[in-house]
Amino acid sequence: MPLVRIAAACFLAAVTFSLTTTARADNWPAWRGPTGQGVSTEKNLPTKWSATENVKWKIALPDAGNSTPIVWGDKIFLTQATDKGKKRSLYCLDRKDGSKLWEKTVEFDGKEVIHGTNTYCAASPVTDGERVVVFHGSAGMYCYDFTGKELWNKKFGACDHIWGSAASPIIYKDLVIHNFGPHATVFLIALDKKTGKEVWKNDEQKAADYIGSWSTPVIAKTGDRTELVVSWPAQVKSYEPDTGKPIWNCKGLEKEGGQDRLTYTSALVSDKYVFSAAGYGGAAIGVKTGGSGDVTDTHRLFRTARNPQRIGSGVIIGDHAFVVNEPSIICIDLKTGKQAWDKPVAGGSWSSIVQADGKLYLTSQRGETLVFAANPKEYDEVAANKLDGATTRASIAASDGELFIRTYKHLWCIAAKK
Repeated sequence: MPLVRIAAACFLAAVTFSLTTTARADNWPAWRGPTGQGVSTEKNLPTKWSATENVKWKIALPDAGNSTPIVWGDKIFLTQATDKGKKRSLYCLDRKDGSKLWEKTVEFDGKEVIHGTNTYCAASPVTDGERVVVFHGSAGMYCYDFTGKELWNKKFGACDHIWGSAASPIIYKDLVIHNFGPHATVFLIALDKKTGKEVWKNDEQKAADYIGSWSTPVIAKTGDRTELVVSWPAQVKSYEPDTGKPIWNCKGLEKEGGQDRLTYTSALVSDKYVFSAAGYGGAAIGVKTGGSGDVTDTHRLFRTARNPQRIGSGVIIGDHAFVVNEPSIICIDLKTGKQAWDKPVAGGSWSSIVQADGKLYLTSQRGETLVFAANPKEYDEVAANKLDGATTRASIAASDGELFIRTYKHLWCIAAKK
């Protein structure tokens, strides 16, 4: 298939809205980067590598992990569980070679159920350049400064879902916002990032074995308002991030013909559209922005009743969404919900898509990263890059010309030779 570089570049129109007020373009301060939606403004990221080519360094990790590294300046932060979850750690690594600068470990002796495909410390850290916040599941949330000094901690209660927890905290202005779920008690909460004190809290639908949300909240600018958008069981909701006050909600994510209501992905938000998808064969919906209250009848653009599994999150570019559709990548027209193309991914993918310079990056569970053009007409591959074949469920972090990829064996720094 031809590589339509010029068309893809003209088509690319991404919204860039920072989760933190001080984040620079070359930092990756949260699970899905400075926008919270996998968007990088970088122009010089590598597109080709292997286990031996364009590898700046790699370090061995002591155990499996699904969380994504974050990067600020010359430091990398990574969560890591060991000893079957009894030790839950935050690593601070030196960016130049991956060496460990410091480690802060929380001991946890209680019981916490997770699925065999999940790991403890599945949530990624978040930073504003001064402090780092980590969520360690039942062990609670912890905030450290860049020297590793603990600033505060907050206990939310037990994480007790059959598939464990995964949603990552985000930082917005002076708030740390977190989806505590899916557990017997489920809530969306905002804490003062300097003290850990509660600022606002919204109770949400309680979880059950086949009801729950692992959706990391998203901050986005739509028109003249800033919204906090979260996908929940059976619906997607928008809130005022400063107060937690609801703005709108749209129904339609429930599984057709059943009570299964499981949502793994984060919502995708642009100035015009919101795309939200359930997992486990559930529905997907497209929503027009700008509404208030229940917008199901007024702003819902489409509903696709049944889809394959969806765990990783995609990106919106213009009028299309590029979506991880286990076991493939698909492109969806957001005006109609119609599928433009479908590309199978060998081994499937639980990672989320990263967008940079007209190209999209997605890593499979086998550790192979597909790089393809942001082309809504056809799958347009640039490269397929294999590492060591180790299980990979984390997403890529992109920063200052380098890519950071976590597998179950190593953390890799990929950089083109200068």
